Parts: sequence; structure tokens; C-alpha cells
Amino acid sequence: MCFAKITLNLRLILSFIILLVLIGACFYLGDLFVSSGKNLLEAVSHQPLKEAYYYQKLDKQSVQCQLCPRQCIIAPGKRGFCRVRENIEGILYSLVYAQPCAVHIDPIEKKPLFHFLPSSSAFSVATAGCNFKCAYCQNWQISQARPEEVDSVYLPAQELVKKALESGCLTIAYTYSEPVIFYEYMLESAKLAKASGIRNVMHSNGFINEQPLRELCKYLDAANIDLKGFSQKHYREIALGDLEAVLRTLKILKQEGVWVEITNLILPGFNDGEEEISKMCLWIRENLGEEVPVHFSRFWPMYKLLSLSPMPISTLQKARKIALDCGLKYVYLGNVTPGHSAENTFCPNCGNVVIKRNRYTILEVNLDAEGGCKLCGEKIEGIWK
Repeated sequence: MCFAKITLNLRLILSFIILLVLIGACFYLGDLFVSSGKNLLEAVSHQPLKEAYYYQKLDKQSVQCQLCPRQCIIAPGKRGFCRVRENIEGILYSLVYAQPCAVHIDPIEKKPLFHFLPSSSAFSVATAGCNFKCAYCQNWQISQARPEEVDSVYLPAQELVKKALESGCLTIAYTYSEPVIFYEYMLESAKLAKASGIRNVMHSNGFINEQPLRELCKYLDAANIDLKGFSQKHYREIALGDLEAVLRTLKILKQEGVWVEITNLILPGFNDGEEEISKMCLWIRENLGEEVPVHFSRFWPMYKLLSLSPMPISTLQKARKIALDCGLKYVYLGNVTPGHSAENTFCPNCGNVVIKRNRYTILEVNLDAEGGCKLCGEKIEGIWK
């Protein structure tokens, strides 16, 4: 009987000791992970965070991000509009550095870039986040997500470039979501890629401040910029963005010698007015040049605009005619029936098909060694080799 009581007491004492140890461990882990946001995030990602390149420290440990025109003022423990840059104890960190959630090999035509190394492959990467909130975003599952809401892999810049080389891709494409918000990762990868003989391209909304853009341009070979419309009202209502900032980006890219192409997604009832399209095309010709390719892309119901109907192809054909009448040389239609003639590149002098396409597949290339039309010799602007 006594032996049983002693055994019971020992068990109770042992249980009490284990409980104290567990409580102590909880307090220790609480101090380690909860009181320090930096340690918590590192534990989740298993990788060190990256301090942001463009920001300013303010009073009371607040910071102001200076990467894009939003200039977010971020209090400790909070994130910016893009959801991927966080103020941790007075230091702004990128939460997506070297952690892409999408890694694919694509034809360069998918970017879309039609005048840049036709039929070559691009090693494409993206992370979560965006500094716009487009109501029709086709990649909203990652662009409108926080980093912890998507599956990602750790792929440092050196490994990214190595994999691109091994794959035989001629370019690395920063794409799918918004590459501006993973600027540190893009810039460091682009530097290494250029040193390794790989070119760099991005598909972006163009919402970036001048200083970081000019720094990036040193390593950027081509960009397709989404010009979502040509009215400030449209930008504010549909994307929560700013038209003037995007137009400034286009000018800077051109000044810096980056090959530029433009995508304009036409939405019914929003940016499909002939006057607006004409103004946009004239601005492109006068400020960027008649040789800049423009891709009019067909709207399909997506994300928060499921109630809208698909854009009639006839509207896109009218837009293309307006652009050609305004003096633009190379005007394309996207998201239309595969094999549509407006997927092809025509010589602006003789009308010969110099590049024939079916969606992302190149069927014919009728360019000479110097990038001229084989029929008449007219120079076709682009980067061909």
C-alpha cells in the first residue's frame, strides 16, 4: 500500500517537473519568436530576410519605402501596400527575397515580346505581391497574396542564374506578378545574369520611382509595360494606380536604351473609347517612337470583373486600325483566335510578313542577317540576335 502511494507521489512530482519545463520552454520560444518579428519570419522561411534597398528611416522607428510612387510610411510591425515589405524594429525588409512562388520556362513571345530574340526561351520567375490592385488581374492568386499565403521555394540569385544557364534559356524574365516589389531579388539576379551572358527582361506595370528604375536599367535588356489605359480616372478606379508615373517609367526606359513593348488590355466600358485609344497611340509615337510595338490584349472575365462580357474582337481590330493610322509601325492583338493575322509582324514598307506566328509559336522568320525585311530590305526594329 505504502509502495503504491510512493510510486503515485513520484509520478505526480515527475509530471509537475515536466510541466514546469514545458512552461519555461514556451516562455523562451515566446521571447524568441513572438517578441522579435524578424526571428519569427526567419523561422518560417528558413532563410535570412533581405533589407530593402530604397527606404528612409523616420521618427519612432517608422520608415518610408521609396521604391514605388506610393511612398508608403510603415509603422513597426506593419507592411506596405504591396504586402511584401515589412518594418521590423525600424528596418524595412523584403519578405520575398530569393523566394519565388512561380518558376517556369516560357517562350519569349509569352511576355509578350515580339521583337526580342524570337522563338527563344525565357527562364521566368515571380514572387507573391503587387503594388497595384487590378480588378481583372489574371494572376491574382499570387499578385494579391501575402508571402505566407503561397508556396514558395528558396532560389538565391546565383542558383537562379545557374539554372537558367543549364536550361539553355537566353533570358531571365521577371514576370507574372509585379517584379518591382521583389526589386532586390530582381536586381541582384540581373547583375549576375548579365555577367554570365544572359539577358534580362521584365513584364511590369511600370509603377516604380526614377532612382531604382535607372539603377535597374543598367542590367535590363527589354521590358513590356502594361499601359492599362490613358486616363487617370481609369487607373485610380481599376488598378489603384497612377497614369503619370507609368508614363514617366516608359520615357526613362526609352532614354536608358531598354527595348520597350507595350501591352494595353482593353476592357468594355472602361478604356475602349476611340478617343482615348487615339490619344494613347499619339503619345506613344511622340514620346517613345513609332517603332515601339503595341499589343492590344482582349479582356476575358477575371477575378473581380466576372460580370463583364469578353471584349469583342471587332473592338480590338478598331483599336489596331487607330494605332496604325496614328503612325505606329507594329501593332498586335493578343488573347484572340490562334493564328489571327494580327499576331504577325508585317514590314511597314512593303507589307510582307517578316515574322509569322501562331500564339507563341514562330512559323516563319523572313528577316535578313541585319534584321531587315528579306523582300525590300526595310529595317525592322528590334533585338534579333
